[in-house]
Amino acid sequence: MYNEKVMQVFSNPQNVGYIEDADGVGKVGNAACGDIMEISLRIQDDTIVDAKFRTFGCAAAIATSSVATEMVKGMKLDEALQLTNKKVVETLQGLPPQKIHCSVLAEEAIKAAIEDYRARQAKA
Repeated sequence: MYNEKVMQVFSNPQNVGYIEDADGVGKVGNAACGDIMEISLRIQDDTIVDAKFRTFGCAAAIATSSVATEMVKGMKLDEALQLTNKKVVETLQGLPPQKIHCSVLAEEAIKAAIEDYRARQAKA
């Protein structure tokens, strides 16, 4: 079902965990499949300097979380907002059609974390 790249990332995910006192947190879920993804970000000078994830879900959900957090590290916020699920899938060298929604969750969680950060900054 999964290709070698997905299994490799799933077996050795990067950035698992939660950033204490994160600058932005995004939590999204898919009621149909039960996957829940939470991404926390550390941001300095409009740049993502660290990203961690906690995901409850299948191999594809974990792999897409890992890849997405790796991809956004070092990006400016506006650049990270351009991350698409398609780019995540390409990095994983493909996903089964029924698992594409996991990559959408990764994109949405990154965007939600950035929105959370910006909302906090507006209140400060």
